Amino acid sequence: MDENWQRALAVVAHPDDLEFGAAAAIARWTEAGKDVVYCLLTSGEAGIDGMEPEECRDVREAEQRTSARLVGVDTVEFLGMPDGILEYGVTLRRAITAVVRRHRPEIVITNNFRDTWDGASALNQADHIAAGRATLDAVRDAGNRWIFADQVSDGLAPWGGVRQVWAAASPYSQHAVDVTDTFRRGVESLKAHDAYLNGLGWHFDPEEFLEGVTRPVGSRLGTTYAASFEVFKLGFGED
Repeated sequence: MDENWQRALAVVAHPDDLEFGAAAAIARWTEAGKDVVYCLLTSGEAGIDGMEPEECRDVREAEQRTSARLVGVDTVEFLGMPDGILEYGVTLRRAITAVVRRHRPEIVITNNFRDTWDGASALNQADHIAAGRATLDAVRDAGNRWIFADQVSDGLAPWGGVRQVWAAASPYSQHAVDVTDTFRRGVESLKAHDAYLNGLGWHFDPEEFLEGVTRPVGSRLGTTYAASFEVFKLGFGED
């Protein structure tokens, strides 16, 4: 992975999305002094069957803020979009474009937005797909002053400085980063989503899950644990 950057913005659909793949890598980067901001499109209010959405919203936002702090992220924003029914389109692109223009990142991180998790039959979730596709388009929208020009008129300057978009845990990942030293922080950040994990209704061991995801990638990279990413390069002719 290209680690020659200072500012990153992570845009995902739900609380817990980053913790299922990217959080240990984010801990590595914040330890190195890099700035990472989280943007959650929803508050995950439809994620716990036994909890009413308004109560769930507060619980999951609090868990996400705690989880973020465990990997060195202080700024967590929630856009308040409806959980479970995100739709790819202009509305979603507009919202993400505004966030990109405000934070002016060099790297944007999102989740896998391919149709499946394994390139075969393990289906991805609709919100993840919509969020990732819209994020990829929004980083390009952000640099064009004539797209969502009302934002520019309101003081949000165009930002074309995003060099790459990284989709964590994509089945088409060809890049990875060593997270051996920060693996434990990644586990703790996932454990912080206690109400959500308990609400799943089935036994789930965060450490076992993350080890199962990161150890095979680490073996390919020549380390113990590694996080995988599909890298989308935005500059024409970029090597």
